[in-house]
Amino acid sequence: MADNRRRRSLFHISLLSASLLCLFLSPIPASAQPRKLRFDANGEFKILQVADMHFANGATTRCLNVLPAQMDHCSDLNTTAFLSRLIAAEKPDLIVFTGDNIYGPHVKDPVKSLNAAFAPAIASKTPWVAVLGNHDQESTLSRQELMKHIVTLPYTLSQVNPPEAAHYIDGFGNYNLQVHGAAAAAADSFLQNKSLLNLYFLDSGDYSKVPSIKGYDWIKTSQQLWFNNTSKNLQREYNAEPNAQEGVAPGLAYFHIPLPEYWTFDSMNDSENATKGDRLEPTSSARTNSGFFRTLVGRGDVKGVFVGHDHNNDFCGELKGVNLCYGGVAGYHAYGFSGWDRRARVVVADLNKNRDGKWGGVKSIRTWKRLDNQDLSRVDAQFLWNNPGN
Repeated sequence: MADNRRRRSLFHISLLSASLLCLFLSPIPASAQPRKLRFDANGEFKILQVADMHFANGATTRCLNVLPAQMDHCSDLNTTAFLSRLIAAEKPDLIVFTGDNIYGPHVKDPVKSLNAAFAPAIASKTPWVAVLGNHDQESTLSRQELMKHIVTLPYTLSQVNPPEAAHYIDGFGNYNLQVHGAAAAAADSFLQNKSLLNLYFLDSGDYSKVPSIKGYDWIKTSQQLWFNNTSKNLQREYNAEPNAQEGVAPGLAYFHIPLPEYWTFDSMNDSENATKGDRLEPTSSARTNSGFFRTLVGRGDVKGVFVGHDHNNDFCGELKGVNLCYGGVAGYHAYGFSGWDRRARVVVADLNKNRDGKWGGVKSIRTWKRLDNQDLSRVDAQFLWNNPGN
């Protein structure tokens, strides 16, 4: 019976792989052009975070740290199948890939690997974005070349860099997306042209370029300047007529390498710094603190930061009003723990409905994770933020 199940699983994975390959042999449809992000008719906007796919060469790339019974038939295609199941189950409004999308040292052709890694998102016709990790560029393409390829793929909203800051900003893959109110056809048009949720994507780099500082890279001053200016401009638009809103629209930030402040949550038994989820390895942040967390706290709009990099951590903890969260490892060609299911994080923002029945601003932000097991289990549901004004 177990052998039959394994054969059926291999058949389904092979069939899925063949279908996704056909996707890249077909012309890109006109419908693949980017579309404006907005809340749905139920006042929700759902984001699926996929961290550390470590995709390499498909069926020939073996899995790491899986159970012995899985080893003989496990490959990159298991990552593809997991992502396809996730998208079908959650039906996200946006998919965010937070780096180490491919594992450069083992990649034969980075373009083919990127195409295969993102294929389930493209096949679903779901808007998606990506940032880079520290392993993506370890093949034959630079970080700039990788991002230049990513932005050509169907249904992506990724950018190489913001046009207004391209001449000064460090890294590749820094950009902002706005999530507008529900469309007039689905709800009252009260806020359909205002950004009610702002998404920030940043390139956290790969490795330190400063000889005296070893280890991983960090978010630079130029990136913080861009973030600060963008956040202020978005607040001005939020507060401006027509339909001027008070305060600031909440934001979420996505990048790969965790901030040093993730070290704050070094004990699962510390009630003062409580977290939800697992810490199973130390935080691998930069050895220097560039001050980006202080910048986030100073602006006050970002309510959650979402990273990958440390595969065996998947917790969220709040510090000074900012939730610092890990996505957990999604890829099978990535280190992990045998028996600790691959996983991905879902974040949902919900709008407040006013007394007159019109959708208002964001009421709350909540999250959970999905595990790659038979039931695609949903675990660790929690509220990250509730608007005190609602």
